[in-house]
Amino acid sequence: MDLKYHEMKLWFFLGISGIMLIYGCKNSSDDKLPYLGHKTMVDGQPVYHKIRPYRYLNQDSIWISDDTLKNYVYVADFFFTSCPSICPKVMKEMTRIYEAFKDEPRVKLLSFTIDPVRDNVPRLKLYADNLGINHDKWYFLTGEKEFTFELANDFFVVALEDPEAPGGFDHSGKIILVDREGHVRSFSEGTDASQTPRLIEDIKKLLRESFAND
Repeated sequence: MDLKYHEMKLWFFLGISGIMLIYGCKNSSDDKLPYLGHKTMVDGQPVYHKIRPYRYLNQDSIWISDDTLKNYVYVADFFFTSCPSICPKVMKEMTRIYEAFKDEPRVKLLSFTIDPVRDNVPRLKLYADNLGINHDKWYFLTGEKEFTFELANDFFVVALEDPEAPGGFDHSGKIILVDREGHVRSFSEGTDASQTPRLIEDIKKLLRESFAND
């Protein structure tokens, strides 16, 4: 692993942390959740950072895309089933969120694998079955590896292949909240259980905002 690679990782971590710190601190005081990420002005109107289009197979061999989720708010994380480090902690917090909203049809959960070679559909199905979750509520998604690394950037999540890292991948444990239009609105550190209650409250806030006129 060369020095340039490690420098790139460091700057990426610092950049993402800065974005999250600046915007994430607004959650506690504003009536509406902030829009995280870069904002531009087009014809006098703000255009906010948005997750790019994507399409993945879930644990039941069903195609799931950004269009599938246009009528839902969702939380997402990036993981791999053989992860020996942070993934079990993050999955525990994702499960807490699942339990909090398992009877709320407007909320979905997405877990993107960053190891699609090993995490094929049957393996993800077994993983989901072992969690005892509703497969129509929580999607475990597999797709092309390099695209997934790029997609993780849209979620402000670090995901890199690194033979020196535990399990061969270096990734952050953020849990990201996304609105119906694909904008990132909040996040928590999935390795810090104390942050999950605040994210649950943010999900409730986003539901009130997103479906106020429905």
